[in-house]
Amino acid sequence: MIKNFKKWQCVTCSFTYDEELGMPSDGIPPGTAWEDVPDDWTCPDCSSPKSDFQMVEI
Repeated sequence: MIKNFKKWQCVTCSFTYDEELGMPSDGIPPGTAWEDVPDDWTCPDCSSPKSDFQMVEI
């Protein structure tokens, strides 16, 4: 079964979180769905909160 991964973009700086890639440097393994990213996670580029991200269609 192929998982439909999504991408989430920071509205402040346009950094993109890709569910397929995760953020291993932040302890978030590849394949981690956005809803499973900790609520206190912040953008690695501008420190905006998780709530400042929107799903983007690619």
